[in-house]
Amino acid sequence: MALRKVIGTETEFGITVLNQAGFNPVEASSAVVNAYVGSRSRIRWSFDEESPGRDLRGIGVIERPGFDFETGLVNTVLTNGARLYVDHAHPEYSSPECIDPWSAALYDKAGERVMVEAVRAAQQLLGPDERMVVHKNNTDGKGNSYGAHENYLIARSIPFDEIVRSLTAFFVTRQIFTGSGKVGSENGRPPVDFQITQRADFFEEEVGLETTLKRPIINTRDEPHADPTRYRRLHVIIGDANRSEMQTFLKLGTTALVLDAIEDGVFADPIELVDPVQEVWSVSHDPTLQYAMETVDGGAMTALEIQWQYLGVTRDYALSIGVAPVWMRVLDEWEKILIDLEKDPMITADRLDWTAKLRIFEGYRSRDGLGWNDPKLRLLDLQYHDVDPERGLYQKLVDRGAMRRLFDDEEVESAVTEPPDETRAFFRGACVRRYPDALVAANWDSLVFDIGEETLKRVPMMEPLRGTRRHVENMLDASPTAAMMIRALGGNDG
Repeated sequence: MALRKVIGTETEFGITVLNQAGFNPVEASSAVVNAYVGSRSRIRWSFDEESPGRDLRGIGVIERPGFDFETGLVNTVLTNGARLYVDHAHPEYSSPECIDPWSAALYDKAGERVMVEAVRAAQQLLGPDERMVVHKNNTDGKGNSYGAHENYLIARSIPFDEIVRSLTAFFVTRQIFTGSGKVGSENGRPPVDFQITQRADFFEEEVGLETTLKRPIINTRDEPHADPTRYRRLHVIIGDANRSEMQTFLKLGTTALVLDAIEDGVFADPIELVDPVQEVWSVSHDPTLQYAMETVDGGAMTALEIQWQYLGVTRDYALSIGVAPVWMRVLDEWEKILIDLEKDPMITADRLDWTAKLRIFEGYRSRDGLGWNDPKLRLLDLQYHDVDPERGLYQKLVDRGAMRRLFDDEEVESAVTEPPDETRAFFRGACVRRYPDALVAANWDSLVFDIGEETLKRVPMMEPLRGTRRHVENMLDASPTAAMMIRALGGNDG
């Protein structure tokens, strides 16, 4: 039986300061994180247990610096269990651990709200003519791409070759409902007017460890942030930053279900592509969805045809084992989106970023006679992703009722400050709220406290499904100080 999925997202936001001579993205990102006035703890991020150079293929460890100067100095842990920090030249929000795609999509959306508040606070530090702009997107249009990563805990026992074999075609083709859309091409790819995703042009390998160069379809970083004898963390880098709540829900939910099916050995004869790296950008470059990929069995299939096969196998599997209603919702929405994409992709413009953007662009092109190379279209492309609700085109669609939502504003606001109940993120977030002065360091699988004794106290959290509200809330309520909490734990995991 597949392990219960634990899901999280990591989003690097694009940043610039308009009218600022000598703009420095690292300084601007630091200003955003430091200016955030929401519920948080400014603590050191502990790199003691981190191993970004360890490879899932078991081929050893690539030596990496144990401490990133930029990241280490500008880091906050939020009361919702998330991490807000500077990742090189970008402000990054890493969501708390969640147990289903509904919760994970909600906390991903909460990250946008955190960034809005942080930017507004940082704006007060700028000159009168300067304006800070932050985009939830994946490219600056100048050849630089930045990530929107997903994380899924899977069983250590499953052979990694099986993951690669069963998952590659799914990742190549899921972009038809996970892409955010983009004008033009980059990274030396063939010219195109408009494409489905922002990231596709930047993938150059099928399998590999890197995330910022020679990007692979399947990333092999072996850093579970949990019991390494039981878990792998599949670090997914082939995906766009989505504004659409439905799209994020679909992206996370379909991937988690497919991983469950892979763990239980359902994909005995998966679809395999002759050249998956080329097909990543070839699929993205065809918004008509008619492009057919060559398969190793000598056939040819479109992305829609491949997704229908994945849906069929995954749905049969889910029905055979019985799944919770949230997962049935994933299957229903997956089927609906494929039906509508098959009829006419523009039917999905109320759910998918790429078709919503394409509709906007075609409207301007028709009204103003714009060519695809017109700078106005590239400006609109960026403006869609602006997190400022008064300026972003996505928010204007929401306000007009043209984009479907899963969450209301109250749910998102609550997720900004309150952690999810059913993972260790609850313990992390509760400790940030209750013991901010005693909490001195943190990472995903431990917290470090100074309770006035000779040595610091480290609380390990190697099991992501412990430290939940049910496990620890009564103990925390009975522990007004961190010292009392440490004694109550008695040396056991949170």
